[in-house]
Amino acid sequence: MNLIIGAFTIGLILSLLSVGMLISFKMIKFTDITVDGSITLGASTTAVLIMAGWSPWLASLVAFLAGMLAGSLTGILYTKFKIQEILAGILMMTALYSINLRIMGRSNIPMLDTKTVSDMPEQLLLQASGGETKMLLSGWQVSLIDLAVFFSSLILVVLISWLLYRFLLTHFGTVLRATGNNVQMVRAQGVNNNKMIIFSLALSNGLVALSGSLLAQYQGFADVQMGIGMMVWGLASIIIGEALVGKPGIGVTIAGAILGTILFRLLIAIALRWGLNPNDLKLVTAAFVFAALVAPGFFKSYSQKIFKSRKHA
Repeated sequence: MNLIIGAFTIGLILSLLSVGMLISFKMIKFTDITVDGSITLGASTTAVLIMAGWSPWLASLVAFLAGMLAGSLTGILYTKFKIQEILAGILMMTALYSINLRIMGRSNIPMLDTKTVSDMPEQLLLQASGGETKMLLSGWQVSLIDLAVFFSSLILVVLISWLLYRFLLTHFGTVLRATGNNVQMVRAQGVNNNKMIIFSLALSNGLVALSGSLLAQYQGFADVQMGIGMMVWGLASIIIGEALVGKPGIGVTIAGAILGTILFRLLIAIALRWGLNPNDLKLVTAAFVFAALVAPGFFKSYSQKIFKSRKHA
């Protein structure tokens, strides 16, 4: 049971990464590689501030703003300096590696016995249980600390997703989504599409950095290497989400990205439990993304061949 709760918790935390990538990859059609650096930026910023005595909530907010700044710079490189979107992301991601090292002062910061955003739910659960650190859940003993982190992550993700959903339904949010679908129409309405791209990338990387902030608090450390391959992880989660819910509307699409992240993390947790070598985790993730991208076209082509063969038979 602790394995399942842990998988759900990390899935919820990383769902903010997927939702952030949903804005850049799907809504404005921007291939943003800044993600691998901005998630570490959120973790490193949070770790340094919490170790300095800051409130974890305030540290998480600063991490979100730092991610927005990184995304904005990527957008400026693309719109103002006319650098290709992939190269702009690579430049920013490369710069962030050194920036994260500068922020932390070393490659790894342990955060054991520090305050986190789940401290209040943990205290409430301890009071409700009379001081017991574990409770029975469906016949399984579950740590109250794990439950507190799960519930706090669930509440944060639901709240942030709802706020994003409401924002995307506003006039400004509609224009943001239209920027990726029809740039000419957006310009015809007198909107500066370059500013919309910059803002979209800022919001996207802000959510990614917030995901890194919560992940560092959950894992108990921040590491300069923790962002490697996270863009592929987010992409895999979005693909799974689309397979689960399709594309019926913006609210369901956001929910699909969250569910896809949780399901993907659960599959990885089960694979690790069954003996998958952790060193092969990134390879398996890349192979899964490849299969998810190729499989729809393969099955479509295969079904068309079967249909034609039956038609001529």
